[in-house]
Amino acid sequence: MKITEQIKQPIAYEMELFEQKFQLSMASKVALLNRITHYIVNRKGKQMRPMFVFLVAKMLNNGEVSERTYRGASVIELIHTATLVHDDVVDDSNRRRGFFSINALWKNKIAVLIGDYLLSKGLLLSIDNNDFDLLKIISVAVREMSEGELLQIEKARQLDITENVYFDIIRQKTATLIAACCSLGAASVKPNSSEVDTMRKFGELIGMAFQIKDDLFDYGEEKIGKPTGIDIKEQKMTLPLIYVLNNCSSKEKSWLINSVKNHNKDKTRVKEVIAFVKSHGGLDYAISKMKDFQQEALNLLSKYPESSYKASLELMVNYVIDRKK
Repeated sequence: MKITEQIKQPIAYEMELFEQKFQLSMASKVALLNRITHYIVNRKGKQMRPMFVFLVAKMLNNGEVSERTYRGASVIELIHTATLVHDDVVDDSNRRRGFFSINALWKNKIAVLIGDYLLSKGLLLSIDNNDFDLLKIISVAVREMSEGELLQIEKARQLDITENVYFDIIRQKTATLIAACCSLGAASVKPNSSEVDTMRKFGELIGMAFQIKDDLFDYGEEKIGKPTGIDIKEQKMTLPLIYVLNNCSSKEKSWLINSVKNHNKDKTRVKEVIAFVKSHGGLDYAISKMKDFQQEALNLLSKYPESSYKASLELMVNYVIDRKK
């Protein structure tokens, strides 16, 4: 059995029901809208976000979920899908998970409007049911994701960013969404409890490990989702590179910065940068940081009683750093 199916097993029923409710939550009287949202629903990915919501809720609530849990999962999926549709427009990207993006099929204007529609549907789903606490969790996440993206754009011009700034960027850009999923799961069954914050922290730690794993793919030999060296080509500062920049001679640092800034399209030079980062301990350092976040997340889980939901969350934490793409 694939590990993702194993993780999903204790929430298989909820995930099936969630898909039905999610489709209903997108419904509109406009035929064009329904055609596009139908396309979105049919090209879903691994669905890690709703899985986090249901697993956390069931672990904290003796295996029970509430209607609020389904709404929380739907809201995060609606709002996250909205941000992805907008991202593809911003990045001028034609593909998403191997399918054509909305903007590739229906052009930018329609894609932006679809994103706005999904966002409003998410907000209204919460407001119509007085789920203001859930809405706040999601709204904070969207604000942080936007700030994280802008912080990265602002800092991308300066190739001497510190490790702390890097962690700030990935905490906001990547970790905040997984943190929101986990705190939503907790808030849906235990509103205003300390569990909401504990689970937010748990999700944040997983998100940090997840992003560092993504950074490591840039240096990998294996054929994965993105080609090797793409972060360097895009002048993205990732942890292995930041570590080496801060721990090499000034002459080596000048060569590295010059390579990333002015020779990032030169395949041979990019390979040299990758080899330099590897030989100077950049990967080993990033791996140890990733494992620190993983361990912290597992420590937070350890105080909960054993259950199939807890076991799945532990599998999820390990999957995040063992995945091949």
